[in-house]
Amino acid sequence: MKLIKSGITAAKGFTTGAIHCGIRNNKSKKELALIVSQVPCQTAAVYTKNKVKAAPLLLNKKHLVNGQAQAICVNSGNANACAINDDQNSYIQAKAAAEKLGLNVEDVLVASTGVIGVELPIDKIVNGIKEIELTTDWLETAKAIMTTDTTVKECSVEFELDGKTVHLGGIAKGSGMIHPNMGTMLCFITTDAAISHEMLDQMLKQNVKQTFNRISVDGDTSTNDMCIVMANGLAQNTYIDHEGEDAAIVNEALKTVMEALAIDIAKDGEGASRLITVQMQNARSEQQAETLAMSVASSSLLKAAVFGQDANWGRVLCAMGYADTEFDPSLVDIYFASNQGKVLVCQQGKGIVFDEDLAAKILAKPEIEIIADLHAGDAQVTCWGCDLTYDYVKINGDYRT
Repeated sequence: MKLIKSGITAAKGFTTGAIHCGIRNNKSKKELALIVSQVPCQTAAVYTKNKVKAAPLLLNKKHLVNGQAQAICVNSGNANACAINDDQNSYIQAKAAAEKLGLNVEDVLVASTGVIGVELPIDKIVNGIKEIELTTDWLETAKAIMTTDTTVKECSVEFELDGKTVHLGGIAKGSGMIHPNMGTMLCFITTDAAISHEMLDQMLKQNVKQTFNRISVDGDTSTNDMCIVMANGLAQNTYIDHEGEDAAIVNEALKTVMEALAIDIAKDGEGASRLITVQMQNARSEQQAETLAMSVASSSLLKAAVFGQDANWGRVLCAMGYADTEFDPSLVDIYFASNQGKVLVCQQGKGIVFDEDLAAKILAKPEIEIIADLHAGDAQVTCWGCDLTYDYVKINGDYRT
């Protein structure tokens, strides 16, 4: 498997385009995009578990009853959630895209991100859709879906299936309102692999649990989160509709892309200055390890300590202690690590003398690891988060105004 850098147009038959249509006042910021396959795709999607769901999610669930789609129309700057005409406007957006592309409206999916409760400027969107030019330049679309993101999030891979070259690539946006119960972001993944909807759906749900559901920035789960995977089959590999070697290869490619995008989202948390990787080692089960690791990655106190370069390991053990799972604190060892080195700060659940200067140097690096060894089994889980800085409050204090 080879990493490439071709985004959502790495796969054969996919084009995309983006435009500024007036949702935002900043004319240099594109905020409307199309992602289109030349042929119908087997399609799977997962959505936020927030009980308040935006209109695009509800529309997509209807359109994906048959497991097929051919295009996605996405906008940033407005969530089209909890607005008076949200359902109607979501449909109008899909219909406008379908008319431009010569498709049935049921073959178009919609995604929106931005401020909740504000009426979508649907006339601007309809007019903007008409002006979008489709190319293989994925970068402008990756930028168009960004809100408070500071970096483009992309990952794509190339691999072989029974002698055929296959591609799978994705883009994502996410910086704030990042916490599990799907993945708290928008993510679009395309592939030219020939694979059934059922297999794609199974792989997506499995990998969401191990990637997007293992990141946390601020503990908030959005109303608009979704991850969509489209497979158009143009690689012409032998059709995959059951478990086997080929299915395992596609699953590995999907996990590679999703994990890379998840880490990019955690690293780009609003106002963040450090990526925090939490490794829970030697747990009795994967579920126990995940519950403990996510509790640590989600701790505001721990995030603040990392921002202050304070090796306050007690906040790690405390976060583990209020997680909804049992463990023996008297067995736990805790380490802080980065490319500056590694230091043991807690042994068998008790404080020990350690090199504070080395710990501070470790925590000064942009990417740090917090490692907890439970000495209870052989299960391992990694989760990701970021530090909590002054800028997070600044960004979110006036997000709407």
